[in-house]
Amino acid sequence: MSTVSGGKTLRLRVTAAAEARLRGGHPWLFADSIREQTRPGQPGELAVVYDRKDRFLAVGLFDPASPIRVRVLQAGKPEAIDGGWWSRRLESAVSRRAGLFDEETTGFRWVHGESDGWPGLVLDRYSRTLVVKLYTAAWLPRLGETCALFADRFRPERIVLRLSRHAQQDLPATSLVDGSVIFGPPLGRPVNFSESGLEFEADVVQGQKTGFFLDQRENRRRVECLAQGRTVLNAFSFSAGFSLYAARGGAASVTDLDLSAHALAAGGRNFELNKSVSAIASCRRERIQADAFEWLAANTRRRFDLVVLDPPSLAKRESERARAISAYTKLASLGIEHLSPGGVLVACSCSAHVTRDEFFSAVRKAAGQSRRKFQILETTGQPSDHPADFQEAEYLKAIYLRAGGR
Repeated sequence: MSTVSGGKTLRLRVTAAAEARLRGGHPWLFADSIREQTRPGQPGELAVVYDRKDRFLAVGLFDPASPIRVRVLQAGKPEAIDGGWWSRRLESAVSRRAGLFDEETTGFRWVHGESDGWPGLVLDRYSRTLVVKLYTAAWLPRLGETCALFADRFRPERIVLRLSRHAQQDLPATSLVDGSVIFGPPLGRPVNFSESGLEFEADVVQGQKTGFFLDQRENRRRVECLAQGRTVLNAFSFSAGFSLYAARGGAASVTDLDLSAHALAAGGRNFELNKSVSAIASCRRERIQADAFEWLAANTRRRFDLVVLDPPSLAKRESERARAISAYTKLASLGIEHLSPGGVLVACSCSAHVTRDEFFSAVRKAAGQSRRKFQILETTGQPSDHPADFQEAEYLKAIYLRAGGR
């Protein structure tokens, strides 16, 4: 997998500021940082970046249609980007996860993009199904070789391809589409996997992300530890992950709140998968199909001992950041209104454009405006299988607050 075009090496020179970023380990080279380019580049070919003194800076995957023009594979010193190099890079990612999971957890991330040295690509495991998600069309010319490497290393039953909107827009004229099974038998239903001894289904073909929110695993475990005897509201419940953990943890009741009937139905199937667990079977479950913001604002008399707020990203681009921060404050305020004395609020954000400090400040602002006393129990970030080795990769954060009286 050393080259795509087979022609003369694509050489780039960049601004002084970009040189400094690349030397500092940043994995992206933006289009507006390129000063010189020897020829037009093809998606997926290797582009070599040189400094002003014609010294090697980095080599990476070229994407002529993306503002992130080059995603860095190797920096500092040149190496042959061949099959052996890719195998070593994959083993490095696997070794990073050694000891993290046992047979009770068969759903997790093997490769997390740039932070594992596979820029623009993630690889998730759902039992014997692997899901490759591409965030750049630069991977498409390399897809066959890449998936052959994954199949040889992990011996899965199948591999499913998921594509970001950007990668779909730049998809060449092939039979590939988002959700294609590119290795192994076809798939006619969601796949099942285990997480901490619980069973879940994942719609790996059409579901959000790669089929499930694997990155919230550690927060779900924390909620389980907090749930004993509590009434629980799971807002933006999706397929009831937090609710199932809470039920197993001994919650008196769980209320799933989501706008999507499809998500609520998936949650019901997940509860059915775990009905043999006595605590889950005996837990009362309520399902409410509604917009979470609207329902929380209109039903202020409802009280819960544990409120989980895990909305989808409220800032998909930098221009939405200020509005998102305001929305997080409003959402936290609404959640606090539903907390019983001594109740716990779990507020989460998956918006990369909103920093940890900005999000935590928004939630603390809501707590202050409520005129109730709160204790911050803890804050959390991304789990170990979703490492964040540069600033833009830090997207997931959560804060746990315990309420006093009014």
